[in-house]
Amino acid sequence: MTREETIFDKIIRKEIPAEVVFENDTTLAFLDIAPNNPGHTLVIPKVPSRNLLDISQESWAHVMETVRMLTPIVKHALGADGINLIMNNEPVAGQMVFHTHVHIIPRFAGDGYEHWGSKPYADGEIAEVANKIRSAFI
Repeated sequence: MTREETIFDKIIRKEIPAEVVFENDTTLAFLDIAPNNPGHTLVIPKVPSRNLLDISQESWAHVMETVRMLTPIVKHALGADGINLIMNNEPVAGQMVFHTHVHIIPRFAGDGYEHWGSKPYADGEIAEVANKIRSAFI
């Protein structure tokens, strides 16, 4: 899948400003300009990829190591009660910037941020779905 340049590429190159909270050779973490809560942080790889569906294993490992390291720091620094880690992959899942990124969202009791609901399986559907997934391993 072809990937067009994004605003995150410009942030990596320091062509546009961002509130960077962490940077190393492989990743960059900065505050989201439209946060769910104060401290909402985005972690991105410096090597371009669209999302989880095309990122290299090496680049994904770097992103997740930064997420693992940064999450407790964000929680502690802001006195958050919890953290949500979110990643949207493709437009139907809510992805708006097509550069791989993971959201670290501090959560506070009573913050009003709502979780999604659930849809129960119809009779026999759970086995059918599991079989589809198992049969897709090639």
